[in-house]
Amino acid sequence: MNREQAMQLINSSFEEGLELRKVVAHSCGKAIFEAAELITKCLSSGGKLLFFGNGGSAADAQHLAAEFVGRFVRERRGLPAIALTTDSSILTAVSNDYGFDRVFARQIEALANAGDLTIAISTSGNSPNVLEAVKAAKERNLRTVGLSGRDGGTLAQLADVTIAVPSTSTARIQECHIAIGHIFCELVDREFSEAKGS
Repeated sequence: MNREQAMQLINSSFEEGLELRKVVAHSCGKAIFEAAELITKCLSSGGKLLFFGNGGSAADAQHLAAEFVGRFVRERRGLPAIALTTDSSILTAVSNDYGFDRVFARQIEALANAGDLTIAISTSGNSPNVLEAVKAAKERNLRTVGLSGRDGGTLAQLADVTIAVPSTSTARIQECHIAIGHIFCELVDREFSEAKGS
């Protein structure tokens, strides 16, 4: 690939991402607000956030949990959030003993309490282990937020609020997921910030 071809690819990738974000802002804004309200209500009531997903979505789960426990932009107290994708001993033990489809559901059984909120991330909306975890959450009367792509998949039918990025490109969907997660963080920061009202 020569320089001109590379520049065309760079520009087209950014333009595609930009156009998709505009579509997401228009079509998913209400769902983003509803999900942020659930997150704020959970944290205000003493609950914790449980994030999970596979591959790039696992990385997003860790990234967003870290933003809540640490901070996003404004100074505030640490907020309880756990990524169910980080403990290699749990991941391998549960996968070995119960099957990979139970890897997140088993952790919800062990770690979730009343008032917690699960945030499921799946670009297809059809990852079996993500869906099993959402079912486990619902059995415990937990509220659930889904981040997905395309038409939302089965996740859209299970979660209380699903934000489905209308794209078939996994990369573009994931880029929007992290942007949506950052919006969650920004809205929550405004509620818990030491400088609230500024």
